[in-house]
Amino acid sequence: MSKSIGNGVQFLNRHLSSKLFQDKESLYPLLNFLKAHNYKGTTMMLNDRIQSLRGLQSALRKAEEYLVSIPEDTPSSEFNHRFQELGLEKGWGDTAKRVHDTIHLLLDLLEAPDPASLEKFLGTIPMMFNVVILSPHGYFAQSNVLGYPDTGGQVVYILDQVRALENEMLLRIKQQGLDITPKILIVTRLLPDAVGTTCGQRLEKVIGTEHTDILRVPFRTENGILRKWISRFDVWPYLETYTEDVANELMREMQTKPDLIIGNYSDGNLVATLLAHKLGVTQCTIAHALEKTKYPNSDIYLDKFDSQYHFSCQFTADLIAMNHTDFIITSTFQEIAGSKDSVGQYESHIAFTLPDLYRVVHGIDVFDPKFNIVSPGADMTVYFPYTETDKRLTAFHSEIEELLYSDVENDEHKFVLKDRNKPIIFSMARLDRVKNMTGLVEMYGKNAHLKDLANLVIVAGDHGKESKDREEQAEFKRMYSLIEEYKLKGHIRWISAQMNRVRNGELYRYICDTKGAFVQPAFYEAFGLTVIEAMTCGLPTIATCHGGPAEIIVNGVSGLHIDPYHSDKAADILVNFFQKCSEDPSYWDKMSEGGLKRIYEKYTWKLYSERLMTLTGVYGFWKYVSNLERRETRRYLEMFYALKYRSLVLQFHWRLTARTPTTSPVQWGMKRRIQREGEVSAAL
Repeated sequence: MSKSIGNGVQFLNRHLSSKLFQDKESLYPLLNFLKAHNYKGTTMMLNDRIQSLRGLQSALRKAEEYLVSIPEDTPSSEFNHRFQELGLEKGWGDTAKRVHDTIHLLLDLLEAPDPASLEKFLGTIPMMFNVVILSPHGYFAQSNVLGYPDTGGQVVYILDQVRALENEMLLRIKQQGLDITPKILIVTRLLPDAVGTTCGQRLEKVIGTEHTDILRVPFRTENGILRKWISRFDVWPYLETYTEDVANELMREMQTKPDLIIGNYSDGNLVATLLAHKLGVTQCTIAHALEKTKYPNSDIYLDKFDSQYHFSCQFTADLIAMNHTDFIITSTFQEIAGSKDSVGQYESHIAFTLPDLYRVVHGIDVFDPKFNIVSPGADMTVYFPYTETDKRLTAFHSEIEELLYSDVENDEHKFVLKDRNKPIIFSMARLDRVKNMTGLVEMYGKNAHLKDLANLVIVAGDHGKESKDREEQAEFKRMYSLIEEYKLKGHIRWISAQMNRVRNGELYRYICDTKGAFVQPAFYEAFGLTVIEAMTCGLPTIATCHGGPAEIIVNGVSGLHIDPYHSDKAADILVNFFQKCSEDPSYWDKMSEGGLKRIYEKYTWKLYSERLMTLTGVYGFWKYVSNLERRETRRYLEMFYALKYRSLVLQFHWRLTARTPTTSPVQWGMKRRIQREGEVSAAL
């Protein structure tokens, strides 16, 4: 049913539990799953003294009898030896009460099994100690990179994700009564020539964590290491060799296999697929954005797009990753199945045609129980409400005033605001076509009433150097042209990309002080982290109705929706908002408070990390006890990878390396295939 889309784990539990819980004997897979648990040779949960379900129930009842006779706060270390004789190892809990609760939950499950109890029990089992998170493209670092090409929300998402995930892992390990040090590695690309950043550093500790590092591995070719940045659209020829190098580096750093591999974006998901297949571990896929919906008709008009964006490689990689993975995390329902007015990112992969390449008749099933909506949040140490005055970072206020209002133009800010008493329309994004920052400027410029009501401040691009990104170059030219055409000098402040996240948090709050609003005008936004950041700071938010923001914001309650394809109507919505605020200041407060309420209900990293841990446990269990590996599908994917993806990459590589005209792409590809005969199974 449609209501099950994005709630895959609940459906999976109900469906498979009905098969597993037919009788007592069918519970043996659960017993074997508990016995299989160990970490680096240390047995957890059950030892070999327990060989049957009857023996398990007997041991659990004896343990329960003992636990009710001792104080609830008794550390489990005081009775572990006694429990080992019963067949129970470490991992049940850190105190008598927690061990008792876990044992009682399992006894209930054995006597009267149901899906909800199973999910709750699986959430208590120690299963996740080492995690690998893949994000190969862009400039991945903790400072001085945001706003660079291909570098934005995904970097912020992952850094916030690992901090929350490490905290949740440490909490659960402690509650399980274990003495194990977890490890999280963010694996990205090493950029030796990325001067002014840490992107050339092999290993970097993530600030605010104890056990999380960024591991950078370079792209390698037959001519050596690739030293410079390349666009996310151009990475495909390097990923197979990159995967081999990453596998070697992981073993060196972790000294064991990871328990979970998480891929991000198309390139990271393909590398995660190859690694998960090679190592035999649970895989999670996070798309962030599937380019097929960002570039309408990019499949049908492939010949128009492919030379620039190489979508033939990317769409093929997407199909492989989303069908191979164990579970998929999306931030919103719309990512999966869209709305009545728009197609979902994954839905667009159900069936499509790439002319002269192949036709997809069953690319992905949006009803597949691997789909789960797990929405991220904002780092609440950085983004917190403007009303929390004791936490406000007032030391930044003079810098922010300079940024917004100084009469000087330089590489950081262009144009001057004449009237600083007006509220501010604020927006911050990468300067690319889909983010539609130039569209916001045009919308503002065409509406004289809006110019009278509010100033416009945008943070996008970098004035200090010429962009290497093709789209960004075009958007720069258009931005200057629009400012000139609509005579916006005095009304607009154009600020270069801001790298300091902590100051950015206070910048949102400073905009609140002007009684302004945050506007996100993208033609399509997969999720919208800036929307979450603004709302978390209490800044009323007006955002695109295409993609995630339409789901984050309840229109008229926690913010407002605009349609960037109808800019005149969007401008009218902004005019109406500022007019209402002028007539009734409580309206601004109402929208601010509505946004904050929505955040606390649904969009926090604490909720995210708890859910991710539970999903890993549940999918890991069902993968162990049933045939979730989809063997036939994976054999097909191996063939699809070897015969289609590789041939596309070979042709792309031929173009990149400028082979001589006497050797055609096909001839060179055949030569390479002969050289690599027998490597198909090794690669996957």
